[in-house]
Parts: sequence; C-alpha cells; structure tokens
Amino acid sequence: MTAPRDEPLRVMPWWLVLIGLLLAGALGWWVLDWLLGEADRAAQPDTRATLRIDAIRTGLTVVAGTGGGLALLLAARRQWISERAQRHQEAVAAHDQAHRERVQAHTEAVAEAGQRHQERQATAAEHDAAERRLTELYTRAVELLGNDNAAVRLGGLHALERLGQDNPAQRTTIGAVLCAYLRMTPPEDDARESEVRRTAQRVLTRHLRADGDQWWPEVTLDLTGARLDGFDAGGCTLVDADLTGAVCTGVTRLTGATVRGTLSLRATFDELLLDGLAGDGEVVLDGARTAHTSLDGADLGGAVSCRGATFGRLTGRGATFHQSVAFDAARVEDSATFRAATFLGGLSMEHVVFAGYAGFRQARFVDLALFRFTEFGDMAKFEQARFEGAASFGRARFGGPVRFEGATFRRTPLVDQARATTSAPHTWPDGVRPARLDDDWLLLTDP
Repeated sequence: MTAPRDEPLRVMPWWLVLIGLLLAGALGWWVLDWLLGEADRAAQPDTRATLRIDAIRTGLTVVAGTGGGLALLLAARRQWISERAQRHQEAVAAHDQAHRERVQAHTEAVAEAGQRHQERQATAAEHDAAERRLTELYTRAVELLGNDNAAVRLGGLHALERLGQDNPAQRTTIGAVLCAYLRMTPPEDDARESEVRRTAQRVLTRHLRADGDQWWPEVTLDLTGARLDGFDAGGCTLVDADLTGAVCTGVTRLTGATVRGTLSLRATFDELLLDGLAGDGEVVLDGARTAHTSLDGADLGGAVSCRGATFGRLTGRGATFHQSVAFDAARVEDSATFRAATFLGGLSMEHVVFAGYAGFRQARFVDLALFRFTEFGDMAKFEQARFEGAASFGRARFGGPVRFEGATFRRTPLVDQARATTSAPHTWPDGVRPARLDDDWLLLTDP
C-alpha cells in the first residue's frame, strides 16, 4: 500500500496577513470618508449630524465585515490544514500497518520455510539412517550366505528372506541374489549344501504364491544353468521365469502355477509336472529333455513350443491350448496321451517321433492339425477325435495299429504318401485308400 501524495504545504507569510488588515482598514477609511463627505452636503444641521453618525457606523461595519471575512478565510485555511494533517496521519498509519503486515508475513514465511527445511533434513537423515541400516543388514546376510559353514548359510537365507519381507523395495534384489546362489555350481556329494539349496528354492517359491502377505510380485526367476533338486513352484505366479539350461533332479512341480510373460523350460528334468498350469504366458520347452512330462488339465492362453524336445512319457489329458502348439522334431521315447485335449489354435507335430503309444482319443482340433512326416512307432489312436480345421498326415509313418473310429472331419484329411505297417489292423477315415506298397508297408493316397 502506497501513501497518497499531497502537494507541498506552503506557509502563509506574516506580511500577507498584515497587508490584508491594512487593506481592510483602508477600505473602511475610504468608505467612512466618502460617507462623511455625503453627510456634510445635508442642509440641516440635525440631518447632517445624523448622517455623520450613520456614516461612522457604516464605516466601522465595513471594517468589521472585512476583518471578519479575513478571519473566516484564516479559519478555513486552518480547517483545511487540519483535515490534510488528519488524512496524512491516516495514510501514514495505513502505510505503517501494511508494512507491519508485510513484515509479519515475511517472518511467518521465513519461519515456515525454516520448519520445512528442518523437516526435510530430519526426513533425509531418517532415510539415510534407514538405508544405512538396510545396507548393513543386506551386506551381513550376504556374508552369511557366503560362509563355509552350511548352518551359517541357512541363517543367511532366512535373514535375506526377513529383510525382503519387511522391505518391499529390496525384494527384487534379494530374489536375484537367491537365483544367483542357485546358479552357482554346488560341490559334489555335499548333503549339507543340498539342504541349503533346497531351502533357497523354498524361500523363492514361498514368496511367488499370490495367496497372502508373503507374495513378492516384483520377483522374477532367472535360474538359467541352475542345478535344482525337487523344485516345487506349484501354485506360484511365474513372471518371465527362465530355467534355460538348468538341470532339475527329482520331481519338478509347476502344478497349478500361473504363467505370465514367458516360461522357459529348455532344461533337463527327471520329471516335470505341469498339471493345471494356466495363464496367458508363453511356455517354451524347445530342446528340453525329460523322462516324464504331464500337462493334464492345463489351460494355457499363450503359445506352447516344444520343438526338438525329448520326452520319455508325455501326457496332456483334458488340457486346453488357446494358441498354437508346436512339437516339431520332438521325440517321445515312451508314450504320449492327449485324451480329450482341446487345441483351439493350430497344432504342429511335423517330424515328431512317437516311439510308443500315441493317443489323441476324443481330442478336439479347432484349427490346423499337422502330423506330416510324423513317425508313429506303435499304436496311434484318434478315436472320436474332432477335426474342425484342415488335417494333414502327409508322409507320416504308422508302425502300429491306427484307430480313427468315430473321428469326424470337417474337411477330408490329407494323407498323401503316408505309410502304414501291414502287420497290424487299421481303421482309416472315410475316403482314405490304402494300397499295398510291399510286404511291410501300405501306401495311403488322398481321395
């Protein structure tokens, strides 16, 4: 607020008042002289005396009136000066009040800024202290994990787990440390180290189950080249889990797990259980080797790739595959069963070798089903199967009985140049014409 600016006050000089008084007196004297002169012109003495008295009274009245006027002017000037002084005092008071308010606001702002600065410093100090404490705990736990004593290493595992449970921001790092520990080559025939590694596996999988406060959704599994024993991730949520090159002894369980992203199982397994596996992620078993693989009841929304894999026994009873499934160049040493399985996407089993039984009884093939160049070493069953898309068995080789009883085809299947043994009975789809090629083989041709 800015005080109003008045014009400079000029002081009335004393001589100006004196001149005014002199002018008033001169005016009164002139009027008196003029009136007396007029009174002297009267003829009668009595009249002349009366007129002279009236002239004197009138002159005095003029002098008094002129003096009164000057007094009124001086009083008006005094009132104007008083009012101007009052306005000036009010303006100065308002200006002082505004200045005090600005000073108060500035003081409060400085105090508030100082308080915020102190709070920030206190928060930063607390954060630094907490970070130092976390770093110390983490460093200590990692040191325990690298100890030569197995019992101490177990303690390090549990310390890391507790640290991750209490500090969500550390879970990704702790998960990576546990995976790195499992990727390290273990010493041969060390039962105590085996127990430590199994504990590390349980710590990881315990926090991958989305069923409570112990779930660590930030953790992904990088177990490339790891050696795992009895790895159990049943019911876990697996996000971009990678077991490429891992060697998994015992039973590896992923039953009821949920797949997100990519689940890479290009590893070696004694037994791999994927029963009830679900999710929209991609499952990759390219080049995998396993004595027994079970996909019973799986419901997979992503693509499944098993190209070049080697299976002992393979089952997928009642499984549902929503995207493409590829077993190209795979080999099944024992038997394969996909009874009542549903393939909503394309199925490619080109160049697959089924050394034993291959069963697709009551299976449903909604899209393209390719069995070209596939070798069936024993019985192949497609009884009551439904082929709703194109089906091709071109150049396939059937070394055992073939059963297509009750199978339905929306399109005539292609069997050009397929062969079947002459030593077993067969049931072919309508329109397929087998012809003897030699004593051992039948040649199938398309209608």
